[in-house]
Amino acid sequence: MPDGPARGRLRFWSPVRLHPSAALLVWSCVVLSLQALAYPGLLLVALVVALQPGVVRPWFAFVRRARWLLLSLWLILAYHTPGEAYADLAWAPTYEGIADANVHALRLVVMLGCLSWLFARLGREGLLAGLWGLLLPAARFGLDGERLVVRLALVLEGLQQAPEKGAWKKVLSATPAFEGPAVLVLHTHVWRRRDGVAVLLAALATMAVMAW
Repeated sequence: MPDGPARGRLRFWSPVRLHPSAALLVWSCVVLSLQALAYPGLLLVALVVALQPGVVRPWFAFVRRARWLLLSLWLILAYHTPGEAYADLAWAPTYEGIADANVHALRLVVMLGCLSWLFARLGREGLLAGLWGLLLPAARFGLDGERLVVRLALVLEGLQQAPEKGAWKKVLSATPAFEGPAVLVLHTHVWRRRDGVAVLLAALATMAVMAW
């Protein structure tokens, strides 16, 4: 995995964009902050994410794929939160449950939007390079970050390929259903001052939101 400036191949990384590891850290801070935000904050984050280029269409696709998860989450929270039954109906969820379910469902939708922003900003190669950069310090504690990144690359490669007929038999027989690239090459950028400033500001904003 060479470490140096990317040229030509990763054209979605312009000079004004963040280091991929910094983008991952900022994204993690935003996702953590979502857990403490109410409707005004969630809608503001959703608006900011929606204004980013190349985000809205995959965001809708993520929400569509997670529609049953959203429905299940809403029903569980709406019916398992104690309170006053809606319209005094014995079979209806509670008012408190509906309110709680609505805000949690909105948080999940906004979180999917943040995930769409991350993919649009980094791409597959950028995501892997950013994760590899974050795992570099873990090598001192015996964690093989390269092996983890390679496995994630194989998973992403498999998700991009349509499953072949009878692929489930290969899974059961522990035979790989597809063959990934023999060599994984990642291009990274140099960590700059603006990357550290962005991560620091994101961390401070997250602490402020959590302490609010």
